[in-house]
Amino acid sequence: METDNELGDELEDEYDFSEMKGAVRGKYAKQYHEGVKLIMLEPDVAKIFPDAKSVNEALRALAKIIQQHGKAA
Repeated sequence: METDNELGDELEDEYDFSEMKGAVRGKYAKQYHEGVKLIMLEPDVAKIFPDAKSVNEALRALAKIIQQHGKAA
């Protein structure tokens, strides 16, 4: 099946989900977001840390330094 939409998914515009029985919107949303915290970065910081992986790595490194200094003090 060839798609021309931006996401490359296979859902067609003519699908009508309003007639689905038993469907629950956001059924798994809570589980998906559990333990996730959304933080907005200032533009200058976002230039240095362009994705979640780079932010998490930097924060883990900083946390390690803080923990080491806390133990030594």
